[in-house]
Amino acid sequence: MRAMILAAGLGTRMRPLTLNCPKPLLRAGGRALIEYHIERLVRLGVERIVINHAWLGEQIEAALGSGERFGVPLHYSAEAEPLETAGGIRQALPLLADDEDECFLVVNGDVYTELSHDSLAGLRLSPERQAHLLLVDNPPWHPCGDFHLRSDGGVVEGEPRLTFAGISLLRASLFTALTPGQPAALAPLLREAMARDAVCGSRIDAYWDDIGTPERLAALDQRLRGEC
Repeated sequence: MRAMILAAGLGTRMRPLTLNCPKPLLRAGGRALIEYHIERLVRLGVERIVINHAWLGEQIEAALGSGERFGVPLHYSAEAEPLETAGGIRQALPLLADDEDECFLVVNGDVYTELSHDSLAGLRLSPERQAHLLLVDNPPWHPCGDFHLRSDGGVVEGEPRLTFAGISLLRASLFTALTPGQPAALAPLLREAMARDAVCGSRIDAYWDDIGTPERLAALDQRLRGEC
């Protein structure tokens, strides 16, 4: 299994904290946010992790290095300008899959979860599926949610909606039609795949949050330090 951590965002909601520090290197509980993802993926047995970056990306490479101290090879996909989620994955695709049938994990660099090892280890895609999305109950800051989870595990447009947790198992064929180096969003690709009934998902109950604002970062820091 290979995995990608999305770390190319500008972190505008985190300013002024991100004026001189890329968001994945912001610290909570005494550690950089991205380190929690790397260590979880290593425990899962991931053999290669790809990290894309744009804003202050050289700091990410300098801080994490080759991955030797984590016990996994780290590869970097530098973007002169952010390519959005799907565009970033397409550019890094040669590092993630050897053919279009292969699957890989993708994790947003600005989320934090205490998801169990088994919840990730059990992710699988049947041949007709191109994506498995992890979904959570809608947080206060995103009350309308994103997608509907059917009782048979299919993910489609509809009501009621759950929120996409920014963690997914994706098949390379979802991205092969995109032009490398061109910005592209993930949501339209997923919706096209949903129309073909090619997306499935599962709801997770574990602690999860999008660490997108200084206030949420401070709250996570308190949680990890046992102060709440």
